[in-house]
Amino acid sequence: MNILSNISYRLKHIGPGSVVAAAFIGPGTITMCSIAGAQFKYALIWALLVSILLTMFIQFTAIRIGLITKNTLSNLIKDQFQNGLLKYTSILLIISAIFIGNSAYEAGNISGAVMGFELFFGKSFEFNQINIFSILSGLLALPLIIFGNNKVLEKILIILVLIMSFSFVFTVFIVGVDFNLLFSSSNFFSFPPDSILTIAGLIGTTVVPYNIFLHVALVNNRWKSSKDLKFANFDTIVSISIGGLISLCILLTAAGLNNTDILNAVDLANSLQPLYGNFSKYVIAIGLLSAGLTSSITAPIAAAYVVCGCFGFSTNRKSILFKIIAVIVLLIGVIFSSIGISPIEIIKFAQVTNGILLPLIVVFLLFLANNTRLLRNKTNNTFQNILGLIVIGFCLLLCYRSIAKVFI
Repeated sequence: MNILSNISYRLKHIGPGSVVAAAFIGPGTITMCSIAGAQFKYALIWALLVSILLTMFIQFTAIRIGLITKNTLSNLIKDQFQNGLLKYTSILLIISAIFIGNSAYEAGNISGAVMGFELFFGKSFEFNQINIFSILSGLLALPLIIFGNNKVLEKILIILVLIMSFSFVFTVFIVGVDFNLLFSSSNFFSFPPDSILTIAGLIGTTVVPYNIFLHVALVNNRWKSSKDLKFANFDTIVSISIGGLISLCILLTAAGLNNTDILNAVDLANSLQPLYGNFSKYVIAIGLLSAGLTSSITAPIAAAYVVCGCFGFSTNRKSILFKIIAVIVLLIGVIFSSIGISPIEIIKFAQVTNGILLPLIVVFLLFLANNTRLLRNKTNNTFQNILGLIVIGFCLLLCYRSIAKVFI
């Protein structure tokens, strides 16, 4: 009975991890999982599982550092430099990747929600060439950004994540899984021709730099000391596992349709409709809408946490400056999405800076995790350090992929 009571108590404290899961299950993740399943069937499931494990390791390390030091990650990284030039360069790089990058990707998040609306209603609604669904998506996200506190945010995102879970688990159920092929030995750690960028993409849409900063801030708001680390870790395991399940279901659905032309969730829905009827298309539409909205909410909030942390401003959600920064990110996304401007050059810049920033952040995390002055007896053990070096290797692969995608 004590075990059941303990599990029940921990489940009641699920919160910050759900925000992280909601953040990485966005239109980009749906797109990458759809491509992976359609083009390579079950052969890249291992890459998705690796990306989930990498995410858990990075988030575990980050929240341990945050809970013990009770400091923001941006402050901790910034304070490691005594040299003024290096300090301000690190601030510039972080702001470039997170604020400008999130502003660019916000257009993609809003557009994902718009695709969900368009799938559901069967057409787009425009007024003077302005997409009304983009504005509606922004208006749905705005109240949570301006008026919502973290507890309200967590509860709403938990609901949306559960809706996504139902949507994509349902599609796997109706499409079916070829278990003989799924558990074929040829699918484990295989590298099909031309799959390397898709592998990097699966990892890149799951291991997200801004999630690291966001998670630390939310955990510090929810829990007060390192004694609560077990609750934070349990929250992380449950939430990211659910996010991984959603990603897996999308991949399995795309793989089961035997259509190599699937490139995004819209193609996925259109492929389901002739075989399984309109209801299946609507289920995908609801999942895509939920994914777009969750990422549209979390990206601006994460950007505000990072910018305020870098400049030493208040990271309180009620702060006027915090709200202004978050609304600016949301507004940029709505504008780009509603008038059809493709922020391609900004997105290219975001890809490069995010690609560079991720391995640097993981290096800093590993450095901080071994700092006895900060963590005392809670520093990394040898096994954690070995895992950390492996993660850095994967992050360097992502760095190469991000830069190569832009310049090669």
